[in-house]
Amino acid sequence: MTFSQELITIAAVVAGTMVTRFLPFVLFPASKKTPPLIAFLGQVLPPAVMGMLVIYSLKDVSLFAGQHGLPEFLAGSLTVLLQLFTRNMLLAVASGTVGYMLLVQYVFA
Repeated sequence: MTFSQELITIAAVVAGTMVTRFLPFVLFPASKKTPPLIAFLGQVLPPAVMGMLVIYSLKDVSLFAGQHGLPEFLAGSLTVLLQLFTRNMLLAVASGTVGYMLLVQYVFA
């Protein structure tokens, strides 16, 4: 890649990032009421994305081979329990990830 191509690529990435960051504030200023569709999407999309991530994470787990999905089940249970009791998503997801890594590296090695 030539130097000019690198500059063009960097400028395109910067412009794309700035547009996606500033466009919502231009389209939906604080002085106007949020459209009902956008409010609805704000309520339903976060749980939908989390559900998709769970399905994607567990899609290759085999219940009939290896550890039968036990590390995944234990780490997922840890994540759910921490989320229910602490209501801190960062803590729950990070703890589940660390727990899973510890399980597969040391317990189910």
